[in-house]
Amino acid sequence: MSVDGKPVVANTESSPDREFVKGLGLTSSTMLVTGSMIGSGIFIVSAEIAREVNSPALLIAAWAVTGFLTIVAALSYGELAAMMPRVGGQYVYLRESLGPLWGFLYGWTLFAVIQTGTIAAVGVAFGKFLGVFFPAISSSHWLFGLHWAAPSYQIGPVLLGGMQVGLNTQNLMAVLMVVALSIINIFGIKTGALIQDVFTFAKVSALLGLVLVGLFIGRNAQALAANFGANFWHNAGLGALHPVQVGAGGAVVLVSTLTILAVAQVGSLFSADAWNNVTFTAGEVINPKRNLPLSLALGTGIVISLYIGCNIIYLNVLPLMGTADGTTILQRGIQHATEDRVATAALTQMFGALGGYLMAGAIMISSFGCNNGLILAGARVYYAMAKDGLFFRSAGELHPKYKTPAASLMVQMVWICILCLSGSYGQLLDYVVFAVLVFYILTIVGLFVLRYTRPDAERPYKAFGYPVLPAIYIVMAIFIDVVLLRYKPQFTWPGLIIVLLGIPVYFAWSRKSHDAAV
Repeated sequence: MSVDGKPVVANTESSPDREFVKGLGLTSSTMLVTGSMIGSGIFIVSAEIAREVNSPALLIAAWAVTGFLTIVAALSYGELAAMMPRVGGQYVYLRESLGPLWGFLYGWTLFAVIQTGTIAAVGVAFGKFLGVFFPAISSSHWLFGLHWAAPSYQIGPVLLGGMQVGLNTQNLMAVLMVVALSIINIFGIKTGALIQDVFTFAKVSALLGLVLVGLFIGRNAQALAANFGANFWHNAGLGALHPVQVGAGGAVVLVSTLTILAVAQVGSLFSADAWNNVTFTAGEVINPKRNLPLSLALGTGIVISLYIGCNIIYLNVLPLMGTADGTTILQRGIQHATEDRVATAALTQMFGALGGYLMAGAIMISSFGCNNGLILAGARVYYAMAKDGLFFRSAGELHPKYKTPAASLMVQMVWICILCLSGSYGQLLDYVVFAVLVFYILTIVGLFVLRYTRPDAERPYKAFGYPVLPAIYIVMAIFIDVVLLRYKPQFTWPGLIIVLLGIPVYFAWSRKSHDAAV
Protein backbone atom coordinates (compact mmCIF):
# COMPACT_ATOMS: atom_id res chain seq x y z
CA MET A 1 0.00 0.00 0.00
CA SER A 2 1.23 3.54 -0.70
CA VAL A 3 0.06 7.13 -0.57
CA ASP A 4 1.18 9.83 -3.03
CA GLY A 5 3.72 7.48 -4.52
CA LYS A 6 5.32 6.61 -1.18
CA PRO A 7 4.84 3.27 0.53
CA VAL A 8 3.01 3.26 3.82
CA VAL A 9 5.30 1.75 6.42
CA ALA A 10 3.88 -0.14 9.35
CA ASN A 11 5.22 0.66 12.79
CA THR A 12 8.08 -1.80 13.18
CA GLU A 13 7.91 -1.74 16.96
CA SER A 14 4.27 -2.64 17.38
CA SER A 15 3.44 -4.98 14.48
CA PRO A 16 5.65 -8.06 14.53
CA ASP A 17 5.57 -10.64 11.73
CA ARG A 18 3.01 -12.87 13.42
CA GLU A 19 2.42 -15.00 10.33
CA PHE A 20 5.89 -16.48 10.41
CA VAL A 21 6.86 -19.54 12.44
CA LYS A 22 9.39 -18.88 15.19
CA GLY A 23 11.83 -21.65 14.33
CA LEU A 24 15.33 -20.21 14.80
CA GLY A 25 16.90 -20.41 18.24
CA LEU A 26 20.30 -19.02 19.23
CA THR A 27 22.19 -22.00 17.81
CA SER A 28 20.44 -21.89 14.43
CA SER A 29 20.75 -18.09 14.24
CA THR A 30 24.47 -18.30 14.95
CA MET A 31 24.85 -21.09 12.41
CA LEU A 32 23.06 -18.90 9.85
CA VAL A 33 25.54 -16.06 10.46
CA THR A 34 28.52 -18.41 10.32
CA GLY A 35 27.31 -20.53 7.43
CA SER A 36 26.37 -17.56 5.24
CA MET A 37 29.82 -16.02 5.72
CA ILE A 38 31.93 -19.09 4.94
CA GLY A 39 31.77 -19.81 1.23
CA SER A 40 34.73 -20.31 -1.11
CA GLY A 41 36.50 -16.97 -0.62
CA ILE A 42 38.71 -17.95 2.32
CA PHE A 43 40.12 -20.81 0.22
CA ILE A 44 41.08 -18.55 -2.70
CA VAL A 45 41.37 -14.76 -2.20
CA SER A 46 44.54 -14.77 -0.09
CA ALA A 47 46.56 -15.30 -3.28
CA GLU A 48 45.38 -11.99 -4.77
CA ILE A 49 45.80 -10.19 -1.44
CA ALA A 50 49.35 -11.57 -1.15
CA ARG A 51 50.22 -10.28 -4.63
CA GLU A 52 48.91 -6.84 -3.73
CA VAL A 53 50.55 -6.37 -0.30
CA ASN A 54 53.71 -8.46 -0.91
CA SER A 55 54.24 -8.84 2.85
CA PRO A 56 53.37 -11.60 5.35
CA ALA A 57 52.53 -9.01 8.01
CA LEU A 58 50.25 -7.08 5.65
CA LEU A 59 48.48 -10.28 4.56
CA ILE A 60 47.47 -10.85 8.17
CA ALA A 61 46.77 -7.12 8.63
CA ALA A 62 44.37 -7.11 5.66
CA TRP A 63 42.31 -9.87 7.26
CA ALA A 64 42.56 -8.21 10.68
CA VAL A 65 41.16 -4.94 9.27
CA THR A 66 38.31 -6.87 7.67
CA GLY A 67 37.71 -8.64 10.97
CA PHE A 68 37.58 -5.38 12.92
CA LEU A 69 35.16 -3.79 10.46
CA THR A 70 32.94 -6.89 10.33
CA ILE A 71 32.68 -7.32 14.11
CA VAL A 72 32.08 -3.60 14.76
CA ALA A 73 29.36 -3.55 12.09
CA ALA A 74 27.76 -6.69 13.53
CA LEU A 75 27.73 -5.20 17.04
CA SER A 76 26.15 -2.03 15.66
CA TYR A 77 23.54 -3.97 13.70
CA GLY A 78 22.71 -5.83 16.91
CA GLU A 79 21.04 -2.70 18.27
CA LEU A 80 18.94 -2.26 15.13
CA ALA A 81 18.03 -5.95 15.06
CA ALA A 82 16.87 -5.95 18.69
CA MET A 83 15.02 -2.65 18.20
CA MET A 84 13.26 -3.76 14.98
CA PRO A 85 13.10 -7.58 14.88
CA ARG A 86 11.30 -7.66 11.55
CA VAL A 87 11.58 -9.86 8.48
CA GLY A 88 13.69 -7.94 5.96
CA GLY A 89 16.39 -6.86 8.39
CA GLN A 90 18.75 -4.34 6.82
CA TYR A 91 16.08 -3.32 4.30
CA VAL A 92 13.83 -2.37 7.22
CA TYR A 93 16.61 -0.50 9.06
CA LEU A 94 17.37 1.67 6.02
CA ARG A 95 13.69 2.24 5.32
CA GLU A 96 12.98 3.35 8.87
CA SER A 97 16.09 5.49 9.39
CA LEU A 98 16.77 7.10 6.01
CA GLY A 99 13.53 6.60 4.10
CA PRO A 100 11.87 4.07 1.76
CA LEU A 101 14.02 4.97 -1.26
CA TRP A 102 17.21 3.91 0.52
CA GLY A 103 15.62 0.69 1.70
CA PHE A 104 14.48 -0.09 -1.83
CA LEU A 105 17.89 0.64 -3.35
CA TYR A 106 19.40 -1.86 -0.95
CA GLY A 107 16.75 -4.48 -1.74
CA TRP A 108 17.09 -3.80 -5.46
CA THR A 109 20.86 -4.25 -5.44
CA LEU A 110 20.51 -7.31 -3.20
CA PHE A 111 18.14 -8.94 -5.69
CA ALA A 112 19.96 -7.80 -8.82
CA VAL A 113 23.32 -9.18 -7.81
CA ILE A 114 24.52 -9.03 -4.17
CA GLN A 115 22.52 -12.03 -2.95
CA THR A 116 21.64 -13.72 -6.21
CA GLY A 117 25.05 -13.24 -7.82
CA THR A 118 26.76 -14.60 -4.72
CA ILE A 119 24.53 -17.67 -4.75
CA ALA A 120 25.25 -18.21 -8.46
CA ALA A 121 29.01 -17.90 -7.94
CA VAL A 122 29.03 -20.21 -4.93
CA GLY A 123 26.89 -22.70 -6.85
CA VAL A 124 29.33 -22.75 -9.76
CA ALA A 125 32.18 -23.20 -7.27
CA PHE A 126 30.32 -26.28 -6.02
CA GLY A 127 30.16 -27.63 -9.56
CA LYS A 128 33.80 -26.80 -10.17
CA PHE A 129 35.01 -28.82 -7.20
CA LEU A 130 32.53 -31.62 -7.84
CA GLY A 131 34.42 -31.95 -11.13
CA VAL A 132 37.50 -33.00 -9.16
CA PHE A 133 35.68 -36.27 -8.42
CA PHE A 134 33.71 -36.49 -11.68
CA PRO A 135 35.75 -35.08 -14.62
CA ALA A 136 32.69 -34.96 -16.89
CA ILE A 137 31.53 -31.98 -14.79
CA SER A 138 33.53 -29.16 -16.38
CA SER A 139 33.16 -25.59 -17.58
CA SER A 140 34.38 -26.77 -21.01
CA HIS A 141 31.75 -29.52 -21.34
CA TRP A 142 28.98 -27.53 -23.02
CA LEU A 143 25.45 -28.86 -23.39
CA PHE A 144 24.23 -25.86 -25.37
CA GLY A 145 25.16 -22.24 -25.89
CA LEU A 146 24.64 -19.17 -28.03
CA HIS A 147 26.60 -19.16 -31.30
CA TRP A 148 26.88 -16.19 -33.61
CA ALA A 149 29.79 -14.54 -35.38
CA ALA A 150 32.11 -16.34 -33.02
CA PRO A 151 35.83 -16.07 -33.84
CA SER A 152 37.07 -19.08 -35.78
CA TYR A 153 39.43 -20.07 -32.98
CA GLN A 154 36.75 -20.04 -30.29
CA ILE A 155 35.28 -23.28 -28.94
CA GLY A 156 31.95 -23.27 -27.12
CA PRO A 157 29.40 -20.49 -26.58
CA VAL A 158 30.17 -17.05 -27.92
CA LEU A 159 31.69 -14.51 -25.55
CA LEU A 160 29.40 -11.54 -24.98
CA GLY A 161 31.52 -8.81 -23.43
CA GLY A 162 33.60 -11.45 -21.67
CA MET A 163 30.55 -13.38 -20.46
CA GLN A 164 30.08 -16.97 -21.58
CA VAL A 165 26.42 -17.66 -22.26
CA GLY A 166 25.13 -21.22 -22.19
CA LEU A 167 24.75 -24.37 -20.15
CA ASN A 168 27.71 -26.57 -19.34
CA THR A 169 27.88 -29.45 -16.89
CA GLN A 170 29.50 -27.20 -14.27
CA ASN A 171 26.82 -24.53 -14.14
CA LEU A 172 24.18 -27.25 -14.54
CA MET A 173 25.27 -28.49 -11.10
CA ALA A 174 24.83 -24.94 -9.80
CA VAL A 175 21.31 -24.73 -11.25
CA LEU A 176 20.34 -28.11 -9.79
CA MET A 177 21.67 -27.09 -6.37
CA VAL A 178 19.79 -23.78 -6.43
CA VAL A 179 16.52 -25.41 -7.51
CA ALA A 180 16.81 -28.15 -4.88
CA LEU A 181 17.62 -25.78 -2.00
CA SER A 182 14.92 -23.29 -3.04
CA ILE A 183 12.28 -26.02 -3.03
CA ILE A 184 13.53 -27.54 0.24
CA ASN A 185 13.29 -24.15 1.94
CA ILE A 186 9.60 -23.95 1.10
CA PHE A 187 8.97 -26.76 3.58
CA GLY A 188 9.34 -24.67 6.69
CA ILE A 189 12.02 -22.63 8.44
CA LYS A 190 12.94 -25.59 10.65
CA THR A 191 13.83 -27.70 7.62
CA GLY A 192 16.11 -25.00 6.22
CA ALA A 193 17.60 -24.39 9.67
CA LEU A 194 18.37 -28.10 10.13
CA ILE A 195 20.28 -28.22 6.83
CA GLN A 196 22.09 -25.03 7.81
CA ASP A 197 23.09 -26.40 11.21
CA VAL A 198 24.46 -29.66 9.80
CA PHE A 199 26.48 -28.16 6.96
CA THR A 200 27.75 -25.20 8.98
CA PHE A 201 28.97 -27.52 11.72
CA ALA A 202 30.73 -29.61 9.05
CA LYS A 203 32.53 -26.70 7.41
CA VAL A 204 33.48 -24.97 10.66
CA SER A 205 34.94 -28.31 11.74
CA ALA A 206 36.81 -28.55 8.42
CA LEU A 207 38.29 -25.06 8.79
CA LEU A 208 39.21 -25.72 12.40
CA GLY A 209 40.79 -29.00 11.32
CA LEU A 210 42.83 -27.17 8.67
CA VAL A 211 44.11 -24.75 11.32
CA LEU A 212 44.98 -27.47 13.84
CA VAL A 213 46.61 -29.80 11.31
CA GLY A 214 48.60 -26.94 9.80
CA LEU A 215 49.72 -25.75 13.20
CA PHE A 216 50.82 -29.08 14.66
CA ILE A 217 51.57 -31.35 11.68
CA GLY A 218 51.94 -29.48 8.42
CA ARG A 219 54.47 -26.79 9.31
CA ASN A 220 57.10 -26.41 6.63
CA ALA A 221 60.64 -25.25 7.49
CA GLN A 222 61.13 -23.49 4.14
CA ALA A 223 57.88 -21.55 4.50
CA LEU A 224 58.58 -20.62 8.12
CA ALA A 225 62.02 -19.29 7.19
CA ALA A 226 60.63 -17.31 4.26
CA ASN A 227 57.62 -15.77 6.06
CA PHE A 228 58.60 -15.23 9.67
CA GLY A 229 61.42 -13.65 11.62
CA ALA A 230 62.81 -10.54 9.91
CA ASN A 231 60.93 -11.36 6.69
CA PHE A 232 57.55 -11.10 8.42
CA TRP A 233 57.72 -7.30 8.44
CA HIS A 234 59.07 -7.02 4.89
CA ASN A 235 57.46 -4.13 3.03
CA ALA A 236 55.12 -3.44 6.00
CA GLY A 237 56.38 -0.08 7.30
CA LEU A 238 54.01 2.88 7.19
CA GLY A 239 56.51 4.68 4.99
CA ALA A 240 56.77 1.85 2.46
CA LEU A 241 55.50 2.36 -1.08
CA HIS A 242 53.54 -0.31 -2.92
CA PRO A 243 52.81 -0.63 -6.65
CA VAL A 244 49.16 -0.81 -7.64
CA GLN A 245 47.62 -0.83 -11.10
CA VAL A 246 44.91 1.78 -11.58
CA GLY A 247 41.93 0.07 -13.14
CA ALA A 248 42.21 -2.80 -15.60
CA GLY A 249 45.30 -2.30 -17.72
CA GLY A 250 45.96 1.21 -16.39
CA ALA A 251 49.19 2.80 -15.20
CA VAL A 252 51.06 1.40 -12.20
CA VAL A 253 51.45 3.93 -9.36
CA LEU A 254 53.04 3.78 -5.91
CA VAL A 255 50.77 4.09 -2.88
CA SER A 256 51.15 4.06 0.90
CA THR A 257 50.76 1.06 3.17
CA LEU A 258 47.36 2.24 4.41
CA THR A 259 46.17 2.67 0.83
CA ILE A 260 47.30 -0.79 -0.28
CA LEU A 261 45.53 -2.30 2.73
CA ALA A 262 42.34 -0.57 1.59
CA VAL A 263 42.82 -1.89 -1.96
CA ALA A 264 43.31 -5.41 -0.59
CA GLN A 265 39.92 -5.31 1.15
CA VAL A 266 38.08 -6.27 -2.06
CA GLY A 267 38.79 -9.95 -1.51
CA SER A 268 38.70 -10.17 2.27
CA LEU A 269 35.54 -8.10 2.71
CA PHE A 270 33.74 -10.20 0.13
CA SER A 271 34.85 -13.38 1.90
CA ALA A 272 33.56 -12.05 5.24
CA ASP A 273 30.28 -10.70 3.86
CA ALA A 274 26.70 -12.03 4.33
CA TRP A 275 26.90 -11.97 8.17
CA ASN A 276 23.87 -9.65 8.05
CA ASN A 277 21.65 -12.35 6.53
CA VAL A 278 20.35 -13.42 9.92
CA THR A 279 18.63 -10.02 10.24
CA PHE A 280 16.55 -10.88 7.16
CA THR A 281 14.95 -13.73 9.10
CA ALA A 282 14.29 -11.74 12.30
CA GLY A 283 10.57 -12.50 12.26
CA GLU A 284 11.35 -16.21 12.61
CA VAL A 285 13.92 -15.93 15.41
CA ILE A 286 12.91 -17.05 18.90
CA ASN A 287 13.43 -14.24 21.43
CA PRO A 288 14.97 -11.99 18.73
CA LYS A 289 15.74 -9.10 21.09
CA ARG A 290 18.33 -11.34 22.77
CA ASN A 291 19.27 -13.88 20.15
CA LEU A 292 19.81 -11.60 17.15
CA PRO A 293 22.55 -9.41 18.73
CA LEU A 294 24.13 -12.44 20.37
CA SER A 295 24.17 -14.51 17.18
CA LEU A 296 25.70 -11.62 15.23
CA ALA A 297 28.50 -11.26 17.79
CA LEU A 298 29.16 -15.00 18.15
CA GLY A 299 28.94 -15.81 14.44
CA THR A 300 31.23 -13.04 13.21
CA GLY A 301 33.70 -13.68 16.04
CA ILE A 302 33.95 -17.39 15.19
CA VAL A 303 34.41 -16.82 11.45
CA ILE A 304 36.96 -14.02 11.72
CA SER A 305 39.02 -16.09 14.18
CA LEU A 306 38.98 -19.02 11.72
CA TYR A 307 39.87 -16.76 8.77
CA ILE A 308 42.89 -15.24 10.49
CA GLY A 309 43.91 -18.70 11.71
CA CYS A 310 43.72 -20.08 8.15
CA ASN A 311 45.98 -17.33 6.83
CA ILE A 312 48.52 -17.99 9.56
CA ILE A 313 48.48 -21.65 8.49
CA TYR A 314 48.98 -20.69 4.85
CA LEU A 315 52.11 -18.82 5.96
CA ASN A 316 53.21 -21.86 8.01
CA VAL A 317 52.94 -24.18 5.01
CA LEU A 318 53.72 -22.05 1.93
CA PRO A 319 56.13 -19.16 1.32
CA LEU A 320 54.29 -15.91 0.58
CA MET A 321 56.37 -14.98 -2.44
CA GLY A 322 56.68 -17.22 -5.42
CA THR A 323 56.86 -17.18 -9.19
CA ALA A 324 54.05 -17.72 -11.68
CA ASP A 325 56.18 -20.19 -13.65
CA GLY A 326 57.27 -22.20 -10.60
CA THR A 327 57.18 -25.95 -11.15
CA THR A 328 56.47 -26.94 -7.54
CA ILE A 329 53.93 -25.83 -4.97
CA LEU A 330 56.63 -24.24 -2.82
CA GLN A 331 58.12 -22.38 -5.78
CA ARG A 332 54.75 -20.89 -6.67
CA GLY A 333 54.00 -19.97 -3.05
CA ILE A 334 50.82 -18.23 -1.87
CA GLN A 335 51.03 -15.48 -4.47
CA HIS A 336 50.91 -17.82 -7.44
CA ALA A 337 49.02 -20.85 -6.18
CA THR A 338 47.45 -22.64 -9.16
CA GLU A 339 44.19 -20.83 -10.03
CA ASP A 340 44.62 -18.99 -6.69
CA ARG A 341 43.62 -22.16 -4.77
CA VAL A 342 45.74 -21.39 -1.71
CA ALA A 343 44.00 -23.84 0.62
CA THR A 344 44.28 -26.64 -1.93
CA ALA A 345 48.00 -25.89 -2.36
CA ALA A 346 48.48 -25.95 1.42
CA LEU A 347 46.75 -29.32 1.88
CA THR A 348 48.51 -30.78 -1.16
CA GLN A 349 51.84 -29.71 0.33
CA MET A 350 50.88 -31.44 3.60
CA PHE A 351 49.21 -34.62 2.26
CA GLY A 352 50.08 -34.90 -1.41
CA ALA A 353 47.33 -35.68 -3.95
CA LEU A 354 44.96 -36.70 -1.15
CA GLY A 355 45.04 -33.09 0.07
CA GLY A 356 43.47 -31.87 -3.16
CA TYR A 357 40.56 -34.27 -2.77
CA LEU A 358 40.10 -33.33 0.91
CA MET A 359 39.96 -29.65 0.05
CA ALA A 360 37.58 -30.21 -2.86
CA GLY A 361 35.22 -32.04 -0.51
CA ALA A 362 35.51 -29.30 2.13
CA ILE A 363 34.70 -26.58 -0.41
CA MET A 364 31.69 -28.52 -1.68
CA ILE A 365 30.34 -28.82 1.86
CA SER A 366 31.06 -25.14 2.46
CA SER A 367 29.38 -24.07 -0.78
CA PHE A 368 26.25 -26.15 -0.17
CA GLY A 369 25.78 -24.82 3.37
CA CYS A 370 26.55 -21.24 2.35
CA ASN A 371 23.98 -21.29 -0.44
CA ASN A 372 21.31 -22.78 1.80
CA GLY A 373 21.68 -19.85 4.19
CA LEU A 374 21.75 -17.24 1.43
CA ILE A 375 18.68 -18.70 -0.32
CA LEU A 376 16.75 -18.99 2.95
CA ALA A 377 17.54 -15.42 4.05
CA GLY A 378 17.39 -13.49 0.78
CA ALA A 379 13.77 -14.43 0.05
CA ARG A 380 12.70 -12.71 3.29
CA VAL A 381 13.91 -9.31 2.02
CA TYR A 382 11.89 -9.52 -1.18
CA TYR A 383 8.89 -10.59 0.92
CA ALA A 384 9.25 -7.41 3.01
CA MET A 385 9.62 -5.29 -0.13
CA ALA A 386 6.49 -6.85 -1.62
CA LYS A 387 4.57 -6.03 1.57
CA ASP A 388 5.54 -2.38 0.98
CA GLY A 389 4.35 -2.54 -2.63
CA LEU A 390 7.90 -2.42 -3.99
CA PHE A 391 8.24 -5.91 -5.44
CA PHE A 392 6.07 -8.51 -7.17
CA ARG A 393 2.84 -8.75 -5.18
CA SER A 394 2.92 -12.55 -5.06
CA ALA A 395 6.30 -12.42 -3.29
CA GLY A 396 4.51 -10.95 -0.29
CA GLU A 397 2.41 -14.07 0.30
CA LEU A 398 3.33 -16.96 2.60
CA HIS A 399 2.77 -20.62 1.84
CA PRO A 400 -0.58 -21.47 3.49
CA LYS A 401 0.79 -24.60 5.19
CA TYR A 402 4.50 -24.03 5.81
CA LYS A 403 4.37 -20.25 6.40
CA THR A 404 7.40 -19.58 4.21
CA PRO A 405 7.72 -16.97 1.40
CA ALA A 406 7.39 -19.62 -1.31
CA ALA A 407 6.74 -17.23 -4.21
CA SER A 408 9.68 -15.05 -3.17
CA LEU A 409 11.89 -18.15 -3.08
CA MET A 410 10.78 -19.07 -6.60
CA VAL A 411 11.34 -15.58 -8.05
CA GLN A 412 14.80 -15.53 -6.49
CA MET A 413 15.49 -19.02 -7.85
CA VAL A 414 14.62 -18.07 -11.43
CA TRP A 415 16.90 -15.03 -11.43
CA ILE A 416 19.80 -16.98 -9.89
CA CYS A 417 19.48 -19.65 -12.58
CA ILE A 418 19.59 -16.96 -15.28
CA LEU A 419 22.77 -15.59 -13.74
CA CYS A 420 24.26 -19.09 -13.65
CA LEU A 421 23.56 -19.52 -17.37
CA SER A 422 24.71 -16.04 -18.33
CA GLY A 423 28.08 -16.38 -16.65
CA SER A 424 27.81 -12.69 -15.74
CA TYR A 425 27.81 -13.17 -11.97
CA GLY A 426 31.60 -13.13 -11.71
CA GLN A 427 31.87 -9.64 -13.14
CA LEU A 428 28.84 -8.41 -11.26
CA LEU A 429 30.21 -9.60 -7.91
CA ASP A 430 33.39 -7.62 -8.49
CA TYR A 431 31.25 -4.56 -9.18
CA VAL A 432 29.20 -4.67 -5.98
CA VAL A 433 31.90 -4.97 -3.30
CA PHE A 434 31.98 -1.18 -3.26
CA ALA A 435 28.19 -0.89 -3.21
CA VAL A 436 27.86 -3.40 -0.35
CA LEU A 437 30.18 -1.26 1.75
CA VAL A 438 28.15 1.86 0.90
CA PHE A 439 25.00 0.24 2.29
CA TYR A 440 26.80 -0.86 5.44
CA ILE A 441 27.94 2.73 5.95
CA LEU A 442 24.41 4.05 5.38
CA THR A 443 22.90 1.53 7.79
CA ILE A 444 25.30 2.50 10.58
CA VAL A 445 24.61 6.18 9.82
CA GLY A 446 20.98 5.17 10.30
CA LEU A 447 21.89 3.96 13.80
CA PHE A 448 22.91 7.54 14.67
CA VAL A 449 19.78 8.93 12.96
CA LEU A 450 17.46 6.66 14.96
CA ARG A 451 19.20 7.54 18.24
CA TYR A 452 18.27 11.16 17.45
CA THR A 453 14.79 10.72 15.91
CA ARG A 454 13.59 7.92 18.22
CA PRO A 455 15.39 8.49 21.50
CA ASP A 456 12.66 6.79 23.54
CA ALA A 457 12.36 3.63 21.41
CA GLU A 458 12.94 0.36 23.21
CA ARG A 459 16.53 -0.79 22.76
CA PRO A 460 17.02 -4.17 24.48
CA TYR A 461 20.63 -4.10 23.32
CA LYS A 462 22.71 -0.98 22.64
CA ALA A 463 25.63 -0.98 20.21
CA PHE A 464 28.89 -1.78 21.96
CA GLY A 465 31.26 1.20 21.96
CA TYR A 466 28.64 3.66 20.67
CA PRO A 467 29.29 6.29 19.37
CA VAL A 468 33.07 5.78 19.04
CA LEU A 469 33.27 2.35 17.38
CA PRO A 470 30.42 2.94 14.88
CA ALA A 471 31.99 6.31 13.99
CA ILE A 472 35.39 4.66 13.46
CA TYR A 473 33.71 2.11 11.21
CA ILE A 474 32.13 4.85 9.10
CA VAL A 475 35.45 6.69 8.72
CA MET A 476 37.40 3.53 7.82
CA ALA A 477 34.75 2.26 5.41
CA ILE A 478 34.53 5.64 3.65
CA PHE A 479 38.33 5.65 3.31
CA ILE A 480 38.24 2.18 1.72
CA ASP A 481 35.48 3.21 -0.69
CA VAL A 482 37.33 6.39 -1.70
CA VAL A 483 40.52 4.40 -2.32
CA LEU A 484 38.58 1.86 -4.40
CA LEU A 485 37.01 4.68 -6.42
CA ARG A 486 40.49 6.01 -7.15
CA TYR A 487 42.46 2.84 -7.79
CA LYS A 488 39.87 0.17 -8.64
CA PRO A 489 37.32 2.00 -10.81
CA GLN A 490 36.45 -1.26 -12.55
CA PHE A 491 35.05 -2.47 -9.20
CA THR A 492 33.26 0.74 -8.21
CA TRP A 493 31.61 2.78 -10.93
CA PRO A 494 29.69 -0.20 -12.40
CA GLY A 495 28.45 -0.95 -8.88
CA LEU A 496 27.22 2.62 -8.48
CA ILE A 497 25.43 2.35 -11.82
CA ILE A 498 23.63 -0.81 -10.70
CA VAL A 499 22.49 0.99 -7.53
CA LEU A 500 21.43 4.16 -9.38
CA LEU A 501 19.41 2.18 -11.91
CA GLY A 502 17.18 1.31 -8.97
CA ILE A 503 16.01 4.93 -8.61
CA PRO A 504 13.70 5.01 -11.66
CA VAL A 505 12.59 1.46 -10.82
CA TYR A 506 11.63 2.63 -7.32
CA PHE A 507 9.48 5.49 -8.59
CA ALA A 508 7.87 3.32 -11.26
CA TRP A 509 7.01 0.64 -8.69
CA SER A 510 5.80 3.23 -6.19
CA ARG A 511 3.49 4.76 -8.79
CA LYS A 512 2.19 1.33 -9.78
CA SER A 513 1.52 0.51 -6.11
CA HIS A 514 -0.21 3.87 -5.62
CA ASP A 515 -2.41 3.38 -8.68
CA ALA A 516 -3.38 -0.11 -7.50
CA ALA A 517 -4.32 1.25 -4.08
CA VAL A 518 -6.44 4.02 -5.59
